[in-house]
Amino acid sequence: MAHPKRRLPGNSEGDFYVDETCIDCDTCRWLAPETFVRKAGQSAVGTQPADAEARHRARLAAVACPTASIGTLAPDPEMPAARAAFPVPVEGEVFYCGYHSEKSYGAAAYLIVRPEGNVLVDSPRRSETLASRIEAMGGARWMFLTHGDDVADHVYWRERLGCDRILHAADAGWSARGMERLLEGSQDLDLAPDLRIIPVPGHTRGSCCLLYRDTFLFTGDHLAWSERRGHLYAFRDACWHSWEELTHSMEKLAGYPFEWVLPGHGRRFHAPREAMRERMRECLRWIKEGEFKGNPR
Repeated sequence: MAHPKRRLPGNSEGDFYVDETCIDCDTCRWLAPETFVRKAGQSAVGTQPADAEARHRARLAAVACPTASIGTLAPDPEMPAARAAFPVPVEGEVFYCGYHSEKSYGAAAYLIVRPEGNVLVDSPRRSETLASRIEAMGGARWMFLTHGDDVADHVYWRERLGCDRILHAADAGWSARGMERLLEGSQDLDLAPDLRIIPVPGHTRGSCCLLYRDTFLFTGDHLAWSERRGHLYAFRDACWHSWEELTHSMEKLAGYPFEWVLPGHGRRFHAPREAMRERMRECLRWIKEGEFKGNPR
Protein backbone atom coordinates (compact mmCIF):
# COMPACT_ATOMS: atom_id res chain seq x y z
CA MET A 1 0.00 0.00 0.00
CA ALA A 2 1.05 3.61 -0.54
CA HIS A 3 2.88 5.15 2.40
CA PRO A 4 3.05 8.88 3.19
CA LYS A 5 6.74 8.59 4.12
CA ARG A 6 7.38 7.63 0.49
CA ARG A 7 5.27 10.45 -0.90
CA LEU A 8 6.84 11.92 -4.03
CA PRO A 9 7.88 15.57 -3.71
CA GLY A 10 6.03 16.47 -6.91
CA ASN A 11 2.59 15.93 -5.32
CA SER A 12 0.43 18.95 -4.57
CA GLU A 13 -0.36 19.60 -0.92
CA GLY A 14 -3.47 17.76 0.26
CA ASP A 15 -5.01 14.39 0.98
CA PHE A 16 -4.28 12.36 -2.18
CA TYR A 17 -0.69 11.51 -3.08
CA VAL A 18 1.45 9.14 -5.18
CA ASP A 19 4.44 7.47 -3.57
CA GLU A 20 7.83 6.45 -4.95
CA THR A 21 6.70 2.92 -5.92
CA CYS A 22 4.96 4.34 -9.04
CA ILE A 23 6.11 2.59 -12.25
CA ASP A 24 4.79 5.28 -14.64
CA CYS A 25 2.20 2.98 -16.26
CA ASP A 26 -0.08 5.99 -17.01
CA THR A 27 -3.25 4.37 -15.59
CA CYS A 28 -4.11 7.07 -13.08
CA ARG A 29 -3.44 9.86 -15.57
CA TRP A 30 -6.04 8.67 -18.08
CA LEU A 31 -8.53 7.59 -15.43
CA ALA A 32 -8.40 10.89 -13.54
CA PRO A 33 -6.55 13.44 -15.70
CA GLU A 34 -7.93 16.32 -13.65
CA THR A 35 -5.97 15.02 -10.64
CA PHE A 36 -2.88 13.13 -11.82
CA VAL A 37 -0.01 14.38 -13.98
CA ARG A 38 3.42 13.13 -15.03
CA LYS A 39 6.44 14.62 -13.27
CA ALA A 40 10.04 13.46 -13.44
CA GLY A 41 9.13 10.12 -14.99
CA GLN A 42 6.40 9.17 -12.52
CA SER A 43 2.82 10.11 -11.75
CA ALA A 44 1.94 12.70 -9.13
CA VAL A 45 -1.09 14.59 -7.89
CA GLY A 46 -1.04 17.82 -9.86
CA THR A 47 -4.26 19.20 -8.42
CA GLN A 48 -6.19 17.80 -5.48
CA PRO A 49 -9.68 16.62 -6.55
CA ALA A 50 -12.04 19.55 -6.09
CA ASP A 51 -15.46 17.89 -6.08
CA ALA A 52 -17.23 14.57 -5.47
CA GLU A 53 -16.85 13.36 -9.06
CA ALA A 54 -13.13 14.14 -9.16
CA ARG A 55 -12.63 12.35 -5.83
CA HIS A 56 -14.51 9.33 -7.16
CA ARG A 57 -12.28 9.16 -10.22
CA ALA A 58 -9.18 9.53 -8.06
CA ARG A 59 -10.40 6.61 -5.92
CA LEU A 60 -10.94 4.51 -9.05
CA ALA A 61 -7.37 5.31 -10.07
CA ALA A 62 -6.16 4.21 -6.63
CA VAL A 63 -7.99 0.88 -7.01
CA ALA A 64 -6.76 0.37 -10.57
CA CYS A 65 -3.10 1.23 -9.81
CA PRO A 66 -1.02 -1.95 -10.31
CA THR A 67 1.48 -1.07 -7.57
CA ALA A 68 -0.91 0.44 -4.98
CA SER A 69 1.11 3.66 -5.24
CA ILE A 70 -1.83 6.03 -4.65
CA GLY A 71 -2.97 6.84 -1.12
CA THR A 72 -4.74 9.33 1.09
CA LEU A 73 -3.43 10.85 4.29
CA ALA A 74 -6.75 10.24 6.07
CA PRO A 75 -8.70 6.96 5.90
CA ASP A 76 -11.27 7.21 3.08
CA PRO A 77 -14.65 5.63 3.95
CA GLU A 78 -15.64 5.69 0.27
CA MET A 79 -12.78 3.46 -0.90
CA PRO A 80 -14.74 0.17 -0.49
CA ALA A 81 -17.40 1.56 -2.84
CA ALA A 82 -14.69 2.42 -5.37
CA ARG A 83 -13.32 -1.13 -5.20
CA ALA A 84 -16.82 -2.49 -5.84
CA ALA A 85 -17.48 -0.09 -8.76
CA PHE A 86 -15.50 -2.15 -11.27
CA PRO A 87 -16.13 -3.20 -13.99
CA VAL A 88 -17.20 0.28 -15.09
CA PRO A 89 -19.03 0.94 -18.39
CA VAL A 90 -17.19 2.04 -21.51
CA GLU A 91 -20.10 1.89 -23.95
CA GLY A 92 -22.91 -0.58 -24.53
CA GLU A 93 -21.94 -4.07 -23.41
CA VAL A 94 -18.25 -3.24 -22.97
CA PHE A 95 -16.80 -2.63 -19.50
CA TYR A 96 -13.38 -1.69 -18.17
CA CYS A 97 -12.17 -3.97 -15.37
CA GLY A 98 -9.67 -1.75 -13.54
CA TYR A 99 -7.45 -3.71 -11.11
CA HIS A 100 -4.33 -3.51 -13.28
CA SER A 101 -1.56 -6.00 -12.56
CA GLU A 102 2.11 -5.19 -12.08
CA LYS A 103 2.81 -8.54 -13.79
CA SER A 104 1.70 -6.98 -17.09
CA TYR A 105 3.18 -3.56 -16.30
CA GLY A 106 -0.28 -2.17 -15.66
CA ALA A 107 -2.15 -3.36 -18.77
CA ALA A 108 -5.91 -2.71 -18.93
CA ALA A 109 -8.44 -5.54 -19.16
CA TYR A 110 -12.02 -5.44 -20.41
CA LEU A 111 -15.25 -7.42 -20.11
CA ILE A 112 -17.75 -7.91 -22.95
CA VAL A 113 -21.20 -8.84 -21.67
CA ARG A 114 -23.10 -11.02 -24.17
CA PRO A 115 -26.13 -13.32 -23.89
CA GLU A 116 -24.10 -16.03 -25.64
CA GLY A 117 -21.33 -15.79 -23.05
CA ASN A 118 -19.16 -13.02 -21.66
CA VAL A 119 -15.58 -12.44 -22.76
CA LEU A 120 -12.78 -11.27 -20.48
CA VAL A 121 -10.14 -9.54 -22.62
CA ASP A 122 -6.69 -9.81 -21.07
CA SER A 123 -6.08 -10.28 -17.37
CA PRO A 124 -6.81 -7.97 -14.46
CA ARG A 125 -4.93 -8.66 -11.26
CA ARG A 126 -6.29 -11.20 -8.81
CA SER A 127 -9.26 -9.78 -6.89
CA GLU A 128 -12.14 -11.50 -5.14
CA THR A 129 -14.11 -8.26 -5.23
CA LEU A 130 -13.78 -7.98 -9.00
CA ALA A 131 -14.42 -11.70 -9.49
CA SER A 132 -17.67 -11.48 -7.53
CA ARG A 133 -18.80 -8.51 -9.61
CA ILE A 134 -17.99 -10.32 -12.86
CA GLU A 135 -19.91 -13.37 -11.63
CA ALA A 136 -22.91 -11.15 -10.90
CA MET A 137 -22.69 -9.90 -14.51
CA GLY A 138 -22.78 -13.44 -15.92
CA GLY A 139 -19.23 -14.66 -15.38
CA ALA A 140 -16.97 -15.32 -18.37
CA ARG A 141 -17.15 -18.00 -21.03
CA TRP A 142 -13.82 -17.07 -22.61
CA MET A 143 -10.70 -15.21 -21.60
CA PHE A 144 -9.12 -13.80 -24.74
CA LEU A 145 -5.44 -12.96 -24.26
CA THR A 146 -4.18 -10.51 -26.87
CA HIS A 147 -0.54 -11.54 -26.46
CA GLY A 148 1.89 -13.27 -24.17
CA ASP A 149 3.19 -10.44 -21.99
CA ASP A 150 -0.24 -9.29 -20.73
CA VAL A 151 -1.44 -12.63 -19.32
CA ALA A 152 -0.86 -11.56 -15.68
CA ASP A 153 -3.12 -13.58 -13.32
CA HIS A 154 -4.77 -15.68 -16.03
CA VAL A 155 -4.49 -18.88 -13.95
CA TYR A 156 -6.52 -17.32 -11.13
CA TRP A 157 -9.27 -16.20 -13.51
CA ARG A 158 -9.43 -19.61 -15.15
CA GLU A 159 -9.83 -21.28 -11.76
CA ARG A 160 -12.18 -18.62 -10.35
CA LEU A 161 -14.53 -18.22 -13.33
CA GLY A 162 -13.99 -21.46 -15.26
CA CYS A 163 -13.38 -19.53 -18.48
CA ASP A 164 -11.52 -21.09 -21.42
CA ARG A 165 -8.36 -19.14 -22.17
CA ILE A 166 -7.49 -18.31 -25.77
CA LEU A 167 -3.98 -17.33 -26.88
CA HIS A 168 -1.97 -17.62 -30.06
CA ALA A 169 0.40 -20.59 -29.94
CA ALA A 170 3.34 -18.38 -30.95
CA ASP A 171 3.10 -16.66 -27.53
CA ALA A 172 2.41 -19.75 -25.43
CA GLY A 173 5.92 -19.73 -24.00
CA TRP A 174 5.40 -16.43 -22.14
CA SER A 175 4.46 -18.06 -18.80
CA ALA A 176 1.21 -19.00 -20.52
CA ARG A 177 1.32 -22.75 -20.94
CA GLY A 178 -1.77 -24.82 -20.32
CA MET A 179 -4.17 -22.69 -22.35
CA GLU A 180 -7.47 -24.36 -23.22
CA ARG A 181 -7.25 -23.08 -26.79
CA LEU A 182 -4.16 -22.16 -28.77
CA LEU A 183 -4.57 -20.35 -32.07
CA GLU A 184 -2.48 -21.22 -35.12
CA GLY A 185 -1.53 -19.39 -38.29
CA SER A 186 -2.19 -15.89 -39.58
CA GLN A 187 -5.78 -16.16 -40.80
CA ASP A 188 -8.71 -14.46 -39.07
CA LEU A 189 -10.96 -16.62 -36.96
CA ASP A 190 -14.57 -16.00 -36.01
CA LEU A 191 -14.92 -17.02 -32.38
CA ALA A 192 -18.63 -16.20 -32.74
CA PRO A 193 -20.65 -14.22 -35.32
CA ASP A 194 -19.95 -11.01 -33.38
CA LEU A 195 -16.36 -11.81 -32.34
CA ARG A 196 -13.48 -11.88 -34.82
CA ILE A 197 -9.89 -12.72 -33.87
CA ILE A 198 -7.36 -10.87 -36.05
CA PRO A 199 -3.71 -12.00 -35.85
CA VAL A 200 -1.41 -8.96 -35.88
CA PRO A 201 2.18 -10.19 -35.38
CA GLY A 202 4.68 -7.50 -34.59
CA HIS A 203 4.73 -6.49 -30.92
CA THR A 204 5.02 -10.21 -30.26
CA ARG A 205 4.95 -13.06 -32.75
CA GLY A 206 1.51 -14.12 -31.54
CA SER A 207 -0.18 -10.73 -31.00
CA CYS A 208 -3.88 -10.69 -31.89
CA CYS A 209 -6.70 -8.16 -31.83
CA LEU A 210 -10.32 -8.95 -31.00
CA LEU A 211 -13.05 -7.17 -32.97
CA TYR A 212 -16.50 -7.09 -31.38
CA ARG A 213 -19.54 -6.20 -33.52
CA ASP A 214 -17.35 -4.32 -36.03
CA THR A 215 -17.25 -1.55 -33.43
CA PHE A 216 -14.92 -2.33 -30.54
CA LEU A 217 -11.31 -3.27 -31.34
CA PHE A 218 -9.30 -4.68 -28.43
CA THR A 219 -5.70 -4.15 -29.47
CA GLY A 220 -3.44 -5.30 -26.63
CA ASP A 221 -0.10 -3.59 -27.29
CA HIS A 222 -0.54 -3.35 -31.06
CA LEU A 223 -2.32 0.00 -31.39
CA ALA A 224 -3.21 2.88 -29.05
CA TRP A 225 -3.81 6.62 -28.98
CA SER A 226 -1.02 9.08 -28.19
CA GLU A 227 -2.10 12.22 -26.35
CA ARG A 228 1.26 13.86 -26.97
CA ARG A 229 1.34 13.16 -30.70
CA GLY A 230 -2.39 13.50 -31.29
CA HIS A 231 -2.73 10.33 -33.39
CA LEU A 232 -2.85 6.54 -33.22
CA TYR A 233 0.53 4.89 -32.87
CA ALA A 234 2.41 1.63 -32.31
CA PHE A 235 5.02 0.93 -29.64
CA ARG A 236 8.31 1.16 -31.55
CA ASP A 237 10.46 0.99 -28.44
CA ALA A 238 8.51 -1.99 -27.09
CA CYS A 239 8.32 -4.06 -30.27
CA TRP A 240 9.59 -7.43 -29.10
CA HIS A 241 9.23 -9.36 -32.38
CA SER A 242 9.36 -7.42 -35.66
CA TRP A 243 8.65 -3.81 -36.64
CA GLU A 244 8.41 -4.88 -40.28
CA GLU A 245 5.72 -7.46 -39.46
CA LEU A 246 3.95 -4.94 -37.25
CA THR A 247 3.79 -2.56 -40.22
CA HIS A 248 2.20 -5.25 -42.39
CA SER A 249 -0.24 -6.07 -39.59
CA MET A 250 -1.22 -2.42 -39.30
CA GLU A 251 -1.85 -2.25 -43.06
CA LYS A 252 -4.14 -5.26 -42.71
CA LEU A 253 -5.94 -3.81 -39.69
CA ALA A 254 -6.60 -0.52 -41.50
CA GLY A 255 -9.10 -2.34 -43.72
CA TYR A 256 -11.45 -3.26 -40.87
CA PRO A 257 -14.42 -1.21 -39.68
CA PHE A 258 -14.33 -0.14 -36.03
CA GLU A 259 -15.09 2.86 -33.85
CA TRP A 260 -13.22 2.14 -30.63
CA VAL A 261 -9.55 1.35 -29.99
CA LEU A 262 -9.28 -0.29 -26.56
CA PRO A 263 -5.62 -1.07 -25.83
CA GLY A 264 -3.89 -2.86 -23.01
CA HIS A 265 -1.26 -0.13 -22.78
CA GLY A 266 -1.81 3.40 -24.02
CA ARG A 267 -4.92 5.52 -24.33
CA ARG A 268 -8.34 4.57 -25.68
CA PHE A 269 -9.72 6.30 -28.74
CA HIS A 270 -13.24 6.67 -30.17
CA ALA A 271 -14.26 8.10 -33.54
CA PRO A 272 -16.88 7.47 -36.25
CA ARG A 273 -15.81 4.76 -38.70
CA GLU A 274 -14.76 7.01 -41.55
CA ALA A 275 -12.81 9.24 -39.19
CA MET A 276 -11.19 6.13 -37.71
CA ARG A 277 -10.15 4.99 -41.19
CA GLU A 278 -8.40 8.31 -41.71
CA ARG A 279 -6.73 7.99 -38.31
CA MET A 280 -5.44 4.56 -39.33
CA ARG A 281 -4.06 5.99 -42.57
CA GLU A 282 -2.38 8.70 -40.50
CA CYS A 283 -0.88 6.04 -38.23
CA LEU A 284 0.50 4.17 -41.25
CA ARG A 285 2.08 7.35 -42.61
CA TRP A 286 3.74 7.90 -39.22
CA ILE A 287 5.05 4.32 -39.17
CA LYS A 288 6.42 4.43 -42.70
CA GLU A 289 8.03 7.84 -42.30
CA GLY A 290 9.89 6.60 -39.22
CA GLU A 291 8.49 9.19 -36.80
CA PHE A 292 8.59 6.91 -33.81
CA LYS A 293 11.23 8.24 -31.45
CA GLY A 294 10.56 9.53 -27.95
CA ASN A 295 7.88 8.97 -25.35
CA PRO A 296 4.61 8.20 -27.17
CA ARG A 297 2.26 9.27 -24.35
